[in-house]
Amino acid sequence: MSRPLKVMLVAAEASGDALGAGLAKALKSRLGPDVAFVGVGGPKMAEQGVASPFDIAELSILGWIEGLRAYGKVKARVAETAALAAREKPDAVVLIDSWGFTIRVAKAIRAAQPNVPLIKYVGPQVWASRPGRAKTLAGAVDHLLALYGFDAPWFEREGLPTTVVGSSALHVDMSHADGPAFRAPRGIGPEASLLLVLPGSRPSEINRMTPVFEATIARLKSADPGLEVAVVAAGTVAQDVAARVAAWPFRVHLVDEAEKYDAMRAANAALATSGTVSTELALAGAPMVIAYRIDGLSYLLMKRLVTAKHITLFNIAADRRIAPEFIQDEATPDALAKAVGRLLTDPFAASEQAAQQTAALDLMGRGGPDPSDLAADAVLRVIAAKAQVARG
Repeated sequence: MSRPLKVMLVAAEASGDALGAGLAKALKSRLGPDVAFVGVGGPKMAEQGVASPFDIAELSILGWIEGLRAYGKVKARVAETAALAAREKPDAVVLIDSWGFTIRVAKAIRAAQPNVPLIKYVGPQVWASRPGRAKTLAGAVDHLLALYGFDAPWFEREGLPTTVVGSSALHVDMSHADGPAFRAPRGIGPEASLLLVLPGSRPSEINRMTPVFEATIARLKSADPGLEVAVVAAGTVAQDVAARVAAWPFRVHLVDEAEKYDAMRAANAALATSGTVSTELALAGAPMVIAYRIDGLSYLLMKRLVTAKHITLFNIAADRRIAPEFIQDEATPDALAKAVGRLLTDPFAASEQAAQQTAALDLMGRGGPDPSDLAADAVLRVIAAKAQVARG
């Protein structure tokens, strides 16, 4: 009797953990007991049977300077991940997002196990900066699973076979999201203004953004003392967010992952750290303001390389600034309070922005097949093709 197919999944942060869990679930739906998993991931992948040898929270690093400071730790975790692959001898390795970590893992595994198929799930955003990374990736892995149609040409011209699977964020089921069910138990009336704050999913984001958001909310509540505020505490940073918010000098409703979509439906406006959450907010119909900060030196270095006009994906797809974006020094409490205040006090502006956000999702590929299913099919095709080559 042949052993089950063994797939190694490697994710280094919360968004990758969710993608890995979806892929594992889709593979299990096809193969049942004939597939087993090893790898690195978070709580969602653990639920699907991926036992991670270390906590991925320590790998949620943002910015070049922070990356340099954490280089020794990252190098050790790369070696540990490659050693896991050497012990387990998987039939394929899927490296999910997290460019800096996963490209190192890819090279380490390739050096030790030249014949194992390497698949990258989510490529670097070469359309935004550092297009040379497309060539680097093409030399390191066998196949790319891309999220958007505009990703593929950058990698295919470097000779890297690419499958566009779509973004799982575009397939979030909002049909059961219940705004009134979020408001009622908290005593938030149907006519009360509710601001939803999403400070991020990386420790460095929480550290940089929560003080800015606290000061922004203070200004908004000064103008409208009745404003209700809810803050999402996501995944691996939930305890950190909860501790910080507990010290704020005004009442805040803490939101866990299970009720996040209800909160999005309930909100009149959102203030969010840039990331996948912007797509989810757009699906929920919540008009938003986007903010982002990294350390100063990393920003100066990045500014020289970034070519994209926007950082929010639906803004990029629409090629215009639908949701306001405030980056680095622009992300001040005064500027953010003014932009958020407009959405809270001008219902027409808020509804118009929400409608434009929703329309832009169609340009990103909303309505296509389930990304996890397409990714699972692509992984199995790559494994089969590699096996056929090995058999000669």
